[in-house]
Amino acid sequence: MKCFYAKVTEAHDPQFRLYLGTMARNAEQAERARLLLAGLDRLDLPVTEPGPVPRDILERVHTKELLSFLETGWSEWKKLDRSGPEVVPNVHALNKERTYPKHIVGKAGWHMGDTSAPLAEHSWQATLGAAAAAHDAAKAVAAGDSSAYALCRPPGHHSSADVVAGHCMINCAAVAVETLKPTHPRIAVLDIDVHHGNGTQDIFYDREDVLFVSVHATPETYYPFFVGYAHETGRGAGEGYNLNIPLAQSTGDDGWCNAIASALDRVAEFKPDALVVSLGLDAHENDPLKGLKVTFDGFRQAGGMIAAAGLPTVLVQEGGYLSPDLTTSLVAYLAGHTGRDIDL
Repeated sequence: MKCFYAKVTEAHDPQFRLYLGTMARNAEQAERARLLLAGLDRLDLPVTEPGPVPRDILERVHTKELLSFLETGWSEWKKLDRSGPEVVPNVHALNKERTYPKHIVGKAGWHMGDTSAPLAEHSWQATLGAAAAAHDAAKAVAAGDSSAYALCRPPGHHSSADVVAGHCMINCAAVAVETLKPTHPRIAVLDIDVHHGNGTQDIFYDREDVLFVSVHATPETYYPFFVGYAHETGRGAGEGYNLNIPLAQSTGDDGWCNAIASALDRVAEFKPDALVVSLGLDAHENDPLKGLKVTFDGFRQAGGMIAAAGLPTVLVQEGGYLSPDLTTSLVAYLAGHTGRDIDL
């Protein structure tokens, strides 16, 4: 299995996060990549530095306004008197009547859905690197590889066409979809991150050529709260091409894997040409965000199930946060996916 990772992402190490009314250290730390790379090393999977991602691919996923904000927002922010080290919104565009602002504080409120995806000096180059990894993994699959893995950070599945949030910036899963489209017209996206992939759902909600299926902790009690419910099935041409399977936070291996089996049944009905997996590892029982109770055996089983679908597959790294078990969670999933017999 070919694996892609852009070293430039190590310069992205966000600090700010507002959690339960308290300023806290951001969970999307550079250390995450080192833990994931250690997992690839345990499996003897070499990592390739990706080339640049074409701008036209990014513009198929995101608005030009958002891309411009991500590219220039930090430098605009630093021109303000007494500005902090990271762009963090303190106002949001919530009114029905809205006009796109000229001021950077207004742009931050327009393009940032919460305070957990702060924009710093190196964030733009880092998220370009993440998108490039997804792009090159998708190119490998488009060229005939059965599967490829993209170690993407910052992750992307909470980012919609015009808004970033939840530690995410460029939506790398959507980049993989658009990269595959010329050779694989019908694509299914299966999101198994513990959080609902609200950004990815929003991007493809009106489309019938992309099926989106998400297995996640119930938004009744968990981020992103406002979206990710079973009644969300698509809109317009996309009606029936969106499936959410929310789970109680007490769910362990059996319930999670049964939900993935149901998700794969819907994928099979869709008959896609390729599959993009948003591979979150934060469903693990020891992940600090405490969403579900999946074990290493659950990840290994899920990897085998998804591989058994027999589809050309791009694996795009999403969540999975600082825990001694993060490395082994990746090893477990990829061992299952590749049929490797390895001690965990």
